[in-house]
Amino acid sequence: MKWLLPFVVGAAGLCLAGQQPEQKPDRVEPSDTRIILDVTRVNMLFTVTDKKGKFITDLGKEDFQVIESKRSQKIQEFTAESDLPLRIAILVDTSNSIRERFRFEQQAAVDFINSVIRPRQDKCMIVSFDSSVELVADLIDDPEKLATAVRSLRPGGGTALYDALFFACRDKLQQDQPRHKFRRAVIIVSDGDDNQSRESRDQALEMAQKADAVIYCISTNISRIEADGDKVLKYLAAETGGQAFFPFKAEDLAQSFENIANELRHQYNIFYRPEPLKTDGLYHSVDLRVKGRKDLIVRARKGYYAPKM
Repeated sequence: MKWLLPFVVGAAGLCLAGQQPEQKPDRVEPSDTRIILDVTRVNMLFTVTDKKGKFITDLGKEDFQVIESKRSQKIQEFTAESDLPLRIAILVDTSNSIRERFRFEQQAAVDFINSVIRPRQDKCMIVSFDSSVELVADLIDDPEKLATAVRSLRPGGGTALYDALFFACRDKLQQDQPRHKFRRAVIIVSDGDDNQSRESRDQALEMAQKADAVIYCISTNISRIEADGDKVLKYLAAETGGQAFFPFKAEDLAQSFENIANELRHQYNIFYRPEPLKTDGLYHSVDLRVKGRKDLIVRARKGYYAPKM
């Protein structure tokens, strides 16, 4: 059975048609459906660390500055978020290129799910991708079922990474509204080498940005030589305010997942109304910084897509 992906798009937001999960995993077909989000207020979820990677959690609203269109923006709301409900998509590369590390990937993903997902509060989904994209577990709050889904994965085929990212963000992570009530994250476990997708890298990234999803990447390249796929993973993470990890040993995968879990619980959130507000459908760059603190590093998405009216 194919997944049908209907959407109703409006200038003030979007309505998503619900899907009932099937007993058997379904293959996903990409499409050209376009989504436009309301940005009368822009939401920025971000992390602040020192140069050694230690989380900085004692900053206030007055410590931050938002720059858009070369103008300082007024921060309307500020919170130090530690308990926002999570909406997580774990995208697992099941192509032949990752076969040697696959068992370690599965166990690390299961440990992550068991340590992070809180029943009745958080939800997680499992998507596998090789030559095509497969929804193995829909957004659910049951760690045991999610773990079973991860263990059911088997490697084989090509790599449709961009299609998997596009699907997860467009069809799933945007469902729970309002957007600011949930923290959305995508965890990609892959070597980053895409050779099967219909969607492009930037089309997939655009959908993640429209979903307010932060991308974390765990590379399966253990050659210690940076490949083109590693550059892709770094790019996706940097553009959305996430991070890319490069564990050189399969046994180190668990530490990468643990680092992501820690970051999800140590983030700030701000809202601002863009001035001037533009409804041109274009991408607008945003610079978020800590005032007078060059010793601190801010990881946040680099912009947003305005609605077109």
